[in-house]
Amino acid sequence: MDTLTIPSLDDSRWQAVVDRDAAPACGPFLYAVTTQGVFCLPGCPSRPPLRRNTRFFADIPAAEAAGFRACKRCDPRGDRAALHRAAIEAAMRMIDEAEEIPSLAALAARAGYARHHFLRLFKEVAGLTPRSYAENARGRRLSAALAKGERVADAVAGAGFGSESRVYENTARHLGMTPGAARRGGAGEAIRIARAESAMGPLLVGATAAGICFLGFGEEMEALEGDLRHRFPAAAVEEAPDGLADAVRQIVAFIAEPQSALRLPLDLRGTAFQRRVWEALQNIPFGETTTYSGLAARMGTPAATRAVARACAQNPVSLAVPCHRVVATSGDLTGYRWGVPNKARLLVAEAEASGSLPPESAARARKATGQAA
Repeated sequence: MDTLTIPSLDDSRWQAVVDRDAAPACGPFLYAVTTQGVFCLPGCPSRPPLRRNTRFFADIPAAEAAGFRACKRCDPRGDRAALHRAAIEAAMRMIDEAEEIPSLAALAARAGYARHHFLRLFKEVAGLTPRSYAENARGRRLSAALAKGERVADAVAGAGFGSESRVYENTARHLGMTPGAARRGGAGEAIRIARAESAMGPLLVGATAAGICFLGFGEEMEALEGDLRHRFPAAAVEEAPDGLADAVRQIVAFIAEPQSALRLPLDLRGTAFQRRVWEALQNIPFGETTTYSGLAARMGTPAATRAVARACAQNPVSLAVPCHRVVATSGDLTGYRWGVPNKARLLVAEAEASGSLPPESAARARKATGQAA
């Protein structure tokens, strides 16, 4: 009878080095090349060493204790990445503080990089080009001024747009609504709401004529309604249990026993980058998870992990935009607006419904909820 040979941990690690697998199934590790005295990440672009010249380590302290130094190409310590991030964050502050959008040449010169290299780094860290980031910065200034009740013309000029026509040409890009609506804080808009009890506590759903604009659960109803009213301080909030009955029914059923992705008409209002993140969240398959860095990589902005995490935290329609499917690189569930235990319960339920969630992730989720593994 043939016997099944199970690869050793070092065999699996070696295969990851050969494949240049940056996220190996065997877990994170480092490899060192004895003939060169350096240690690398498994995805290092350098030519793979000979197997006999390779040693494996669980972490940086272990590799350094053995006398190896960090590779300059794959930067396992993240020193070069930190320098790049600091330079780009300084450029972002320069954009935020400038009355006019700085030129790409000026930004690159200030950062000390060639223009094409600076542009690539900026897109990796910020998730947007410098021009798009600058437009979002103006949009944030405009939104803040309008929220304070400034006249539209004054707010537009103060934000650096130059003319109102430039804002009205693409209101969705800058504000997600017209400047007048932003200034009124939702005044003139009707937000229909419906309340229900769910398997995870109170549920509040809010919707405009365009679709669901708020979905919150697991807190006291007063807190949920306060959150919605904070987002639309001057909107007319109307009870509409009958009009939202179908949406509420779908959401309650999903919370109780998710069987497939929750599909509802949505009215999402945010910056261009936030909407990109929320769209990427909707593309995570039911029953699967990804990491914040993985989501950033899917979007083509691998260095924008922190910006992606912030956009996930600002998601106004949980469940429909499934930010609960994003976990830490370690597999830990990390923070969740509606409570880590609820996040864990959702992942467990989706794992059981689809069978696609890795067993180790399901076990962590069950542990977080107090369920038996």
